[in-house]
Amino acid sequence: MSVMPVKAISIIGLTSELERVIRYCGESGIFHPDDAMTFYENTGEFVPINERNPYQEPLSELVSSAQAADIELKFKKVKRFTVSESGIRKYVKFLSSKLDRFSAEKIKIKSELNECLRNQEELNHFIGSNLDMKKLFSCRYVNVNFGRIPKESFDRLKELNNNPYVLFFPCSNDQTHYWGVYFSPLGSEDEIDRIFANLYFERLKLPSDITDPDKYIEQLKMKEITLRQRLTKIEQQISIFWAAEEDKCMMYYSRLKEMNTYYTIKRYVYQYHKNFILVGWIPAEYENTFAEGLDKISSIEYSLSDGNDEIKHSPPVILKNPAFSKRYEYYVKMFGLPNYNELDPTMLVAITYTLFFGIMFGDFGQGILLSIVGGLMWKLKKMDIGKILIPCGISSAIFGFIYGSCFGFEEAFNPIYKLLFGMDEKPVDVMSPATSNMIVYASVGVGAVVIMIVMLMNIFSSLKRRDYESGLFGPNGIAGFVFYTSLVVGLVCQMVLGIQLMNVIYVIALIIIPLILIFLREPLGKLVSGNKNWQPQKWGEYCVQNFFELFETCLSYVTNTMSFLRIGAYVLVHAGMMLVVFTLANMSGGGVMYVIIVAIGNAIVMALEALLVAIQVLRLEYYELFSRFYVGQGREFRPVRLE
Repeated sequence: MSVMPVKAISIIGLTSELERVIRYCGESGIFHPDDAMTFYENTGEFVPINERNPYQEPLSELVSSAQAADIELKFKKVKRFTVSESGIRKYVKFLSSKLDRFSAEKIKIKSELNECLRNQEELNHFIGSNLDMKKLFSCRYVNVNFGRIPKESFDRLKELNNNPYVLFFPCSNDQTHYWGVYFSPLGSEDEIDRIFANLYFERLKLPSDITDPDKYIEQLKMKEITLRQRLTKIEQQISIFWAAEEDKCMMYYSRLKEMNTYYTIKRYVYQYHKNFILVGWIPAEYENTFAEGLDKISSIEYSLSDGNDEIKHSPPVILKNPAFSKRYEYYVKMFGLPNYNELDPTMLVAITYTLFFGIMFGDFGQGILLSIVGGLMWKLKKMDIGKILIPCGISSAIFGFIYGSCFGFEEAFNPIYKLLFGMDEKPVDVMSPATSNMIVYASVGVGAVVIMIVMLMNIFSSLKRRDYESGLFGPNGIAGFVFYTSLVVGLVCQMVLGIQLMNVIYVIALIIIPLILIFLREPLGKLVSGNKNWQPQKWGEYCVQNFFELFETCLSYVTNTMSFLRIGAYVLVHAGMMLVVFTLANMSGGGVMYVIIVAIGNAIVMALEALLVAIQVLRLEYYELFSRFYVGQGREFRPVRLE
């Protein structure tokens, strides 16, 4: 539940050692390059390296040629293999020319084969039609059009009998189309073609030299055999060539991929005469290991500084969380990564999201099934949401056991309660009026407690960032925490426990004074920070503006707390939807129909409510919790490494 510390590293040295430094940084897999000019003040004489990447073009050429030849290139770590840039280009040109020649021949053969197969398929529809193809294609005053027409359009042809030129002769048909031929005399071809186009006629391009369809089919089959033999031969040639070149090609490909990846570091390098500057970030835990490697490179100097000392440069963020909460980084990154000096909210999201989801979607059977679906989503499709659904489903199953619900059967666990706990009925009867009220009150109580927790997190995070306005006097700072907590505690004691806690001193000290501090948070924050210009330019304008902001703040305390009512509401909604399912099932009269309705109803409720609950809980996280303590404007740590 933290942001891993990073170190800023600045490397200065002779340009002659630049390639070695870049290669070392890339091979380390932990170096995140950054703009060096933002770290130095006097940079007028430094210029960026604006060289064209010499490795990108040959790498693209090699990959393109391999793909065209249906060859998969695989990266492997290459150590003792050095080759010049010209040597790389020479080999890539040789290999690509060979593969391209094979590919071109293969594509040509495939094209001829596809045309041959298409002609066979199209001509098969006209076999046995007794059409004299030779005479048809030799017509001088009539256009002949072979093709197919949908069955619906064929039926509409009867409506066009009044036009003597609309003639369609079907030769064969299947479930959807009629294959045949229509004729159009010269001078009327545009009109007739337009009519058949409106009938969705699809024209087939049959060779005009056909005299006997049966004999032509045999010729096409012989041609198909010849083309397949030629295709097999060219594929064998590719296989023989690739068997001889595979190992060597993989070495060149791996080296090219390495150099192309590492070259991205060079874009961040600046030169000054014969010297260079490179700045980046590394995880603090690898500081010594990384430094030991740099010590082996002569003619360079480097310096390291802590990320907390470089906050103005926005250090990149690496989240560090245990396995359970790590899956919830997906939601945190959707909102935005924390700043380097900000709290990581992942653990809070993991606990509250799983808990709220389980409460709102409490059903033992559906929860177990949801976990299984989530596991399959992750295993088969690598969907991040699948990993999140696994603990959420387990949480749903736990609360479903408490509610006594399994696929909507509310009495399923009564024997277990009797055996294990000596209880005659389930612990929580959701549909009971008394329990319903308790669920609503508990939802508001949970919301109030969670809001207090995130206020404490905001206080810690703000003071850590030295944002005294937010940490001390803000609506979610110490002043806001005292106001909200005092108000909640006072109301609970007075309305629930019957304790008259809210007297004059209590109200003035713990409610009114914190409100005044919130009202004056901007000047007070500047004053505490040591800003001499702490006073507003116009007090009157400031008071009017902040009066409305204070009113909005007080309103937000109420609305944010009441927003947690959705937790209790969805508990009741789930039970209500399953009640509807079983009402419909009972109306069916039992038997197989009962089972079908219950199964379909469970599937619909599970799919619909799981989606709604997932969205509503995420809304609580983003709007009611994150808005109180989380900035989320950090940038991700992206080291240059081979993927």
